[in-house]
Amino acid sequence: MNGHKTALQMNGAEYSLETGKMARQAGGACVVGLGDTRVLVTATADKNVSDRDFLPLFVEYRNKTYAAGKIPGGFFKREARPSERETLSARLIDRPLRPLFPDGYRHATDVVAFVISSDTDYHADVLSITGASLALNLSDVPFGEYVSGVRVAEIAGEFVPNPTFAQLEESSMDLVVAGTDDIVCMIEGSCSEVSEDRLLDAIDFAHGWIRQLNALQRELVAKAGAREKFAVAVRELDPAKVAAVRAAVASDLDAAIRIKAKHTRQDAVAALHEKVKTTFADEAGKPDAEALAAFAKLEKKAMRAMVVDEGVRADGRDLTTVRPIDIELGLLPRVHGSALFTRGETQSLGTVTLGTKSDEQKIDALEGEWWSPYYLHYNFPPFSVGETGRYSGTGRREIGHGKLAERALRPLLPTQEDFPYTIRIVSDILESNGSSSMATVCSASLALMQAGVPIKKAVAGVAMGLIKEGEKVAVLTDILGVEDHLGDMDFKVTGTRDGITAFQMDTKIGGISRAIMLKALTDARNARHHILGIMHEAIAEPAKELCAYAPKIITIQIPPKRIGELIGPGGKVIKKLQEETETNIDINDDGLVFVSAPDQAKGNECVERIRMMMTEPEVGAVYTGRVVSIVDFGAFVEYLPGKEGLLHISEIEHFRVGNVEDVLQINESVQVKLVEVDSRSGKVRLSRKALLPVPEGVDPNQSSDRGPRRDGGDRGGRGGGGGRDRDRGPRRR
Repeated sequence: MNGHKTALQMNGAEYSLETGKMARQAGGACVVGLGDTRVLVTATADKNVSDRDFLPLFVEYRNKTYAAGKIPGGFFKREARPSERETLSARLIDRPLRPLFPDGYRHATDVVAFVISSDTDYHADVLSITGASLALNLSDVPFGEYVSGVRVAEIAGEFVPNPTFAQLEESSMDLVVAGTDDIVCMIEGSCSEVSEDRLLDAIDFAHGWIRQLNALQRELVAKAGAREKFAVAVRELDPAKVAAVRAAVASDLDAAIRIKAKHTRQDAVAALHEKVKTTFADEAGKPDAEALAAFAKLEKKAMRAMVVDEGVRADGRDLTTVRPIDIELGLLPRVHGSALFTRGETQSLGTVTLGTKSDEQKIDALEGEWWSPYYLHYNFPPFSVGETGRYSGTGRREIGHGKLAERALRPLLPTQEDFPYTIRIVSDILESNGSSSMATVCSASLALMQAGVPIKKAVAGVAMGLIKEGEKVAVLTDILGVEDHLGDMDFKVTGTRDGITAFQMDTKIGGISRAIMLKALTDARNARHHILGIMHEAIAEPAKELCAYAPKIITIQIPPKRIGELIGPGGKVIKKLQEETETNIDINDDGLVFVSAPDQAKGNECVERIRMMMTEPEVGAVYTGRVVSIVDFGAFVEYLPGKEGLLHISEIEHFRVGNVEDVLQINESVQVKLVEVDSRSGKVRLSRKALLPVPEGVDPNQSSDRGPRRDGGDRGGRGGGGGRDRDRGPRRR
């Protein structure tokens, strides 16, 4: 089957675009490849116009487990609902595409990406951005732009395009950029406290590759040919109707949008909306849709004009002022860490729960499985904006906002060696009027410090907005919900005083210039420092002690080759140790042992026993052991946890012992000296009498088998030789 292909070299591998072989009945289809990774992307639109008043674009991203040579888990053995990573990848594709559709486009459109081959080198998500653009341009959808996506890493001061998984592990940056030839329309990622200038350099680097990929798309469309685009019926409002609506509400609308309180402002605008609805209804009372559309347009124009012409915002602030901030710490007595962060009419309740290694989150991805000791969950209940709604599964928006906040804090968290806890953060948004994800970053940082988690520095975040009317540009700091809705950009930036840790930018006008981006980043830095100053007044450093209700975890490093020794046959040793010390023990593959206990004393006891267990037997050393079994020829003593040695009957006393149980009992504590380790078998011989004073009249060099019996009997007995006298050979009975 013939198809068409274009390709270029990127990061040591072939980056290819193909079409004409798969999914030929879709509106448009292509396969994007890098290395051995392949993504099939399709775009299909309904020819009938939807009656919805928004762009009905649906993006789906799915990993096929066969792509990595795997079979799905679970009872049904098939792919089920999308994972968190698949949902985040779908959002990554959606966000740069949505603002590039033509005005008035109301056709239901599906963009679907299937990962059909996955190697262990290259990410498939960023390939799907380019594939979605190509599929749309091959289809009959009137999508007039070419947009591509590139991931950037920084290794040893050098930028790398579309890095491998291994390269990302070494990188201080994970940045995804999408754009057209002229503009950047989406960025997202995380980094380790980089400067604003360095971030812009990385974006410029990505944009250079984006232009090459856009050219590759055009080359393939020219080879394969695109379908004829269907026309979009753009509804133009009647100027007379717009003028009539303006005359009816203009003065009242100008006053309404200047009301500072969110709900009061919304009520005033809603009353004017109702006035238009009734004033321009037909004889049957049916509202005039054109009049309502004109009102919405007037509201947007009035708010934007107030900002760009007067520098005044809906709540009365200027362009750079951050809303008032209030912080309350430790308000939940049984929670390991808590903080209530309120900024204006946005409020986040951040909580921290500390768990053990068994609480880590399992990540199951095409490239493999791993366990994460840190995760953040973000919840946005309807009551936070004064609405009702269903409380069902986590939405795409909640997953995306939570992941952004999680990335923001990750670079500042302590290592597992320094802080061996699983950390779960939850942000419950209790009020919202803009920038709830950035409030989450602040509340989470505060809750971590209040919990006593030794984070390196405090982290804060702020959302920046943009209103652009012709040549007039206004960059807004700490945006409101209405400014996000009616504005042109949502640019979230998080970081410390020393640099940026995470970012996410979406636009509604196709993209923004470097100059605007620099202005937004500079203002965001100033706002971030202001917020960090207030947070510092509330809590300057992490608490010295953990909450009394948090588990107590201690770590100890053992040689990896001795993990089996600690576990024991069938888990016998570790189970016994856990039962006797009332602890829980987890071990990673590197030999790092995590001991969690209800109190510090029990944890210390367990760690000490593990340390002793790992101690190599030393000839001449004295140990306090425990008698674990008694036999005719002596006793076996556990001189170190999990290590036993023979205390021969001849080494118990300076005089001859006829019956071991006359001297020792099971579980009795006994001091012994290690006198020999067999070089071949590793068996250990112990002595008790070497630590005892020599009685008068007893020759210390004489064998205790030959001395007088303690019970006054003759010198025969069970001297450890199975009925054989040690010095005289077989005994006669």
